[in-house]
Amino acid sequence: MNDDIVARIEANPKYHELVRKRSSYSIVMSILMVIAYYGYILLIAFNKEWLGTPVAPGMVMTIGIPLGIGVIVFTIAITNVYVRKANTDFDDMSAEVIKEASKK
Repeated sequence: MNDDIVARIEANPKYHELVRKRSSYSIVMSILMVIAYYGYILLIAFNKEWLGTPVAPGMVMTIGIPLGIGVIVFTIAITNVYVRKANTDFDDMSAEVIKEASKK
């Protein structure tokens, strides 16, 4: 019986739409993460002087510190965006596909 349900799920066009949307969304989110992390690392590697510039004259904190915190905050934010999308749209689509496969 499980093989029958699996075959119906795989034959459902909504399943293929779900896979396509989820995959493309994951790729976009991954690219954004790579840009944020590697961008910061590349700044460290190739522009240390700029990152070492104080935020304001006479301050000890440099530009690199808020940028590093920004990368961490960006990571949390983008994870939150993905989880919300997964818990709403993707879960709804999955439930619909399973419901249709279980009906027959």
